[in-house]
Amino acid sequence: MPLRLSRAEALALRMTSLLLRPHPTARPKSVADVVEWFGAMQAQDAASGPWSLGARLPGRTQDDVRAALERREALRTWPMRGTVHLVPARDAHWMLAVTGVRALATVAGRWRQLGLTVADGDQAGDVLGEALSGGGRLSRTDCLAALRDAGLDTTGQRGYHLLWYASQRGITCIAPHVGAEQTFVLLDEWVPDPYRPERDEALAMLAHRYVRGHGPVTRHELARWSGLTVTDATRALALAGDLLAPVEVDGEAAVVDAALLDAPRTSVDDVHTLPGFDEYLLGFKDRSLMLDPAHADAVVPGNNGMFQSTVVRDGRVVGTWKRTLGKSAVTVTVRQLVPFDVALRARVDTALAGYARFLELELRHSW
Repeated sequence: MPLRLSRAEALALRMTSLLLRPHPTARPKSVADVVEWFGAMQAQDAASGPWSLGARLPGRTQDDVRAALERREALRTWPMRGTVHLVPARDAHWMLAVTGVRALATVAGRWRQLGLTVADGDQAGDVLGEALSGGGRLSRTDCLAALRDAGLDTTGQRGYHLLWYASQRGITCIAPHVGAEQTFVLLDEWVPDPYRPERDEALAMLAHRYVRGHGPVTRHELARWSGLTVTDATRALALAGDLLAPVEVDGEAAVVDAALLDAPRTSVDDVHTLPGFDEYLLGFKDRSLMLDPAHADAVVPGNNGMFQSTVVRDGRVVGTWKRTLGKSAVTVTVRQLVPFDVALRARVDTALAGYARFLELELRHSW
């Protein structure tokens, strides 16, 4: 008999899954631990990704995160939905193989509009493979120059798509920034000892990691997050077996990590200041547990895919925030979506001070 959960109980468990509250079994101590826990973490925004990690690794700084990525504890690539994620370095190959097939299949229409062909993509992969061979590491600008020198048109969105295609095929991956610029390396050279499970094992791992990092969730949420078909998502959950436990949320079938059954299911009046592109919201299609639909436009203005950073109280979005970086300080402007009393404002200030410490900058407010 599935455990029946109210929406409030489901939200409490989800905040624990997201490592935003103490977990009964997980004690992440490194960037590698956090990324492996989730399986993949949204990372298309270079500023959001580090703070998503920092928010779950108290006491670490942005430089600590950058050093961990240089040590290859995780890497950025396009494993699913055509979107950049942080993934465990040794898992990048199999994740691309399992989730990337559909992403490649869905790009044909857009490529016709851009005037690109598969032959162009294959040529780009060959060019970048040669340019980066032997431990090379090139900036995005230099990669595009190499493609142009080979006769490929990189104007408009063509350059982006050619770089994406090379990474989607497992030729390249995104290395940490050098200065302000994205860099690329060869995936096989950056990760010389990849893990290559059989497909069923890979599906089970993908399902378990998604559920333990986001649950309670449905099979449709797994399909949406991973880019798998609903059929494959259903199979993946079955393959994960006893690692998962069935629950019901308001009568709807869902699953959680079995270890989460021992976690508290009560309300916690905690406050977080999270980056916009965080698994807290982007890991789900249905965000109603965390976000009042009346506030959706404030978090994703115009529904254009650009997420504002959020102020979260007891698992619910209560405000948004923006930052402006200076040489010695970060200035933060907070927008209240519900009224903040004096006590809540002070707690938000405390949470933002943690972000400033992560950046190793002074905090300035602009309420």
